[in-house]
Amino acid sequence: MINNILRGFFYFVVLVLIQVLVLNNIHFLRVATPFLYLYFILKMPVGTSRTNVVFFSFLIGLVIDIFSNTPGMHAAACTFAGFIREPLIRLFMGKDLPEGIYPSYKTFGYGGFFRYTLLFVVIHHVTLFLIESLTFFDPLFLALRIGASVVTTILLICTIEAFNIESQKSGE
Repeated sequence: MINNILRGFFYFVVLVLIQVLVLNNIHFLRVATPFLYLYFILKMPVGTSRTNVVFFSFLIGLVIDIFSNTPGMHAAACTFAGFIREPLIRLFMGKDLPEGIYPSYKTFGYGGFFRYTLLFVVIHHVTLFLIESLTFFDPLFLALRIGASVVTTILLICTIEAFNIESQKSGE
């Protein structure tokens, strides 16, 4: 129990620091920004109450907003994504998952984890960029920003997850 709390706290702090200090300053072709902090929400254990998931999703979004000077945009997008997380897991993995497992390549399979991550990131990014733009004035540019940011975020998350699975294999 204490291990899980410490692990969650460590993920929270490290991912926020990476996002705020490094990734917020990266804008590939002035279009794509990776949002690695979503990995914290993705990796919360299956069976965590929806209230806790939504609360911690809001909290990490709020912390990112505070350091990024984006008034509530990340908090709103993360809260919505956290609310949708449980139905996404049930959609891709079914209802008979043991509680307490962490979503990963190992537990969901490569395809299942990728689909879960992809849809989660798309939902978050569409929400975030729609809130940010508050208009459909330039829908092509909006779609390009969403698509490019989704691709960079997915690549980053899948790379981190691949290293996590390798470190788990070598630790066994």
